[in-house]
Amino acid sequence: MVAPLSIIVPTNDSARDLPDTVTSLFEGLQDGLIKELIICDSTDDKSVETIADKLGAIFIKSAKGRGTQLREGAKYSSGEWMLFLHADTHLGEGWNRIVSDFIDSHPDRVGYFRLKFRRRGFFPHMVAGWANLRSTLFDLPYGDQGLLISRTLYDQIGGFQAIPLMEDVDFCRKLKGKLMMLDGLASTSARRQVKNGWIRSGLGNLWILTRYFLGSSPEDLFNKYYK
Repeated sequence: MVAPLSIIVPTNDSARDLPDTVTSLFEGLQDGLIKELIICDSTDDKSVETIADKLGAIFIKSAKGRGTQLREGAKYSSGEWMLFLHADTHLGEGWNRIVSDFIDSHPDRVGYFRLKFRRRGFFPHMVAGWANLRSTLFDLPYGDQGLLISRTLYDQIGGFQAIPLMEDVDFCRKLKGKLMMLDGLASTSARRQVKNGWIRSGLGNLWILTRYFLGSSPEDLFNKYYK
């Protein structure tokens, strides 16, 4: 089997997260699923490039903005399928078999994983549960859940837009009716939620999403809430 999968990871001050994320991908390397790992970095931190070199990954420098990074990574990739994965997201055991089966069975669909936070407690469980419910009810998975898509379909919808915020929402809205939850886990860091508070983080995300749906541009939202 020709390895069909390009894995694209946008990084931004991600040196401490990247090694464990790549370790979770080893099953896909061992069975020949992964063709290439592309790390697209938007900082001047040389440590990420050093890690990428040691891992045998393709390293790309990009302008800031996750949408821009994902778009650049896709442009330089060569796999028939792409898996977009955040730098602090770890895939669960058996993910490679799940992805292989999906590629064989659902060429016209887009897959994403079930979300879990790497932290115990009521709030991590509740927020992850809401994220998974939102994904299935509204076809709006978070980027933390990973996005698996064929190159053909990616090109058909125009790919990720070079926007600083809401790149995952914009992307998934163009795929309405084609998204499908995979029977596997993506565990992600709860660092931001712990720092800012679970309730505050959740309400903040909901407010920004609401403003976006009401017509605010990603650029205006980013400048207001993240600068």
